[in-house]
Amino acid sequence: MSSSPSRDELKTKLNLETSRIRWHELQTYFARGQVVRVAPELDLLEVATELAADNKPRFERWMKDGRVGEVAPDTAQSWYDRNAELWAVVIAPWVLVQDRSGHVLH
Repeated sequence: MSSSPSRDELKTKLNLETSRIRWHELQTYFARGQVVRVAPELDLLEVATELAADNKPRFERWMKDGRVGEVAPDTAQSWYDRNAELWAVVIAPWVLVQDRSGHVLH
């Protein structure tokens, strides 16, 4: 009998799958509408864990607050122009990305 992983186990697994990627490498996913922007003040792993756990109310709250959502065309162009390096994690079919270039880590 197999049990589903706990939130902590899922977060640990996702942490191992999180990496930096250049925006140019994400163009195919962006064109398909599969890239999800995560605001720099949020914990990327927390957002990914909630998406994987299908926590719709929390995810909708982040979307309503504008902290999670699609990548706006002007943001995509800016990232393309500088080939931004973003943090990313895949929760198929979505690729969650976060630009931490202007955000100070604590």
